[in-house]
Amino acid sequence: MVHMPTITPWKLGAMRQRLRQLLVIGLALSFLGVGVPAWSEDDPRSCNDLLSSDTPAFVVCTWMATPEEAADIARFWLNNDGENMKEAGPLNAPEVDCTDPGTDCTHDSEGDGEAHDVGDPDVEGAEDGGKPECQNGEECYTDPTGITAEEKTAAQQTPAGQAAQTAAQTTMRLWIETELADDYKAGKLAEAAKKIAALAAAQPGVVGIRFTSQLGYNQTFARAEELDEFVTEATAALRGLVPGKKLAAHTLVPVFGCGANDACKAEIAKKYPLLDPDRIGAWLAKGHIDQLALDSGHFATEYATWKIDAAEAQRNQSIQVRARAWDAYAQIAVEDAIFAAAPLTEEQTAKAITDRIAAPLQDDAAETVTLWTRWQNDQGQVSRVYGEKWAANATWDQLKKLGSVRARLATVYDPASPEVDVATDLKNLSEVFGQVYLHAA
Repeated sequence: MVHMPTITPWKLGAMRQRLRQLLVIGLALSFLGVGVPAWSEDDPRSCNDLLSSDTPAFVVCTWMATPEEAADIARFWLNNDGENMKEAGPLNAPEVDCTDPGTDCTHDSEGDGEAHDVGDPDVEGAEDGGKPECQNGEECYTDPTGITAEEKTAAQQTPAGQAAQTAAQTTMRLWIETELADDYKAGKLAEAAKKIAALAAAQPGVVGIRFTSQLGYNQTFARAEELDEFVTEATAALRGLVPGKKLAAHTLVPVFGCGANDACKAEIAKKYPLLDPDRIGAWLAKGHIDQLALDSGHFATEYATWKIDAAEAQRNQSIQVRARAWDAYAQIAVEDAIFAAAPLTEEQTAKAITDRIAAPLQDDAAETVTLWTRWQNDQGQVSRVYGEKWAANATWDQLKKLGSVRARLATVYDPASPEVDVATDLKNLSEVFGQVYLHAA
């Protein structure tokens, strides 16, 4: 007769650990009885007293298992060295008689019959990410990327590759940032995508690639159909080369700032015909883009005709983003350059932080905020958030105090145009930002 296996001490320990995990999870989930009526505050299963005072009336809380009941359940299974757990078995456990005619009990399944810890290599020789030893010389390991080892090595040796290695030593999450729209127009998308993908594949820990900026706002494309074609082809090429990496794009949707002002919406839609929110939303719904950054640099001046200031335009955009549920398809970010546009006083910096960082995060219209900290125009003039050569100033000192939201703050850095040197610059940036977009030409 073939019976269910007995519970070994190793398995029992694992089951106990799992039970404790489930107990903790169960206690946490017991707070989430949302939508189950608690007909009376005297209901012994009501946990409405744990909700905040501003909780809507239609949201109620009931215990799935009260803390006392959960403790009793845990004791039942864990007491006496887990005796009840040892004796417990599945109901109607199947039994197989290997002596029955036609019954084959040959053990030919995969595995070695031994228990292994989580994380142990499946095949001997696969430790530390290496290639497993193949018994018969056949190919049993393939790199999931479409990038060769030689291409990765070449990418690491470029200035951008060396900067990526330096950035990886900081506490910031690393993205690779580039512009593929011009390459697409020139018929060189495949070559450019391969180059940027090699850089992302060569550096462990790269989150993803931002492949375009100001999409539809600049003069690269003249027709809306070209935008769709570019996004579709560029994202398909990158996903084929570096599967698993996130893909990001930067653009703006000026009509969002109008809110409910019909005159404003009609005029702005005519002025920016390519920036149709329905078209941009379709890119998200189809899964082309994993992160969309919306620029807010136009808020201060674009809507003056309709007496809509920057703060109102920001609120209007937040409402539209939430109403369209864009965050259900991708991570939404806002992008701003106001902090580096001109030197700000301490008071001006505090207001800018409130309006341009805190507001979109508190409105739940963005998960991250990207701030430009330095750029150089065609005449060589440099605008920066911090002082020259990292000298202290009011704006940078204020930003360094935002440690509680550092993970939600990102910046763009061009290693070809350093303030001092790449290592110094990235170290200083990591004091404010939790993410960095490393520009690669």
